[in-house]
Amino acid sequence: MRARIYQPARNAMQSGTGKTKNWVLEYGQSSARKVDPLMGWTGSDDTQAQVRLRFDTKEEAVAYAAAKGIEADVTEPQARKPNIRARGYGENFATDRKGAWTH
Repeated sequence: MRARIYQPARNAMQSGTGKTKNWVLEYGQSSARKVDPLMGWTGSDDTQAQVRLRFDTKEEAVAYAAAKGIEADVTEPQARKPNIRARGYGENFATDRKGAWTH
């Protein structure tokens, strides 16, 4: 069974870097999903696809995969500039703004 080791990126609703410092080992799907004819839900008998293991470093994740005999593909993260403003979120509502506040 193949797995993927990666560092998750922040989602579009985040401005901070929470939950992006850890490395994740995630198993790939070994069987196809099936559609339930009555309800229309999709399901699978593959429970490993639901497992996500978190590690502090990439080396720990690779060592775990090697110890358990798991073939893993390591995806390096893309470096991005941090989005940190000088006064933070409160600047949006400051009374001493230099320019007009618009949407």
